[in-house]
Amino acid sequence: MLPKNARLTASEDFARTTKSGIRVTVENFVGYLYISPASEAGAKCGLIINKTVGGSVARHALARKVRHALAAQVTKLPNGSLLVVRALSQKKSSALVLTNSISTEIESLVTKLLERQAKVAAR
Repeated sequence: MLPKNARLTASEDFARTTKSGIRVTVENFVGYLYISPASEAGAKCGLIINKTVGGSVARHALARKVRHALAAQVTKLPNGSLLVVRALSQKKSSALVLTNSISTEIESLVTKLLERQAKVAAR
């Protein structure tokens, strides 16, 4: 489970991350990463899972699986970083039945985001 101090809850942080952060798309998710240069706080993660994914039960089940997968990845993120994971619609995410596939995909997403951030920082 994702610790409470690692959860992104403020709407301003969601907006800042999705509008100003870098974006990477994998098969069933879109990830946004924003690294605040002034903040020394730990990394925070948030989810966006809208109604196109499915009903309430399906959305909450997916959110639990994604939070569990993110808990293992949050230590890879630098201090002051904000990560938002958006689930794509049900048509594209129908293969999201297995927890292992979600964990693998989230790990891939975080790795690609960090690689892209390193390229941007090198400029």
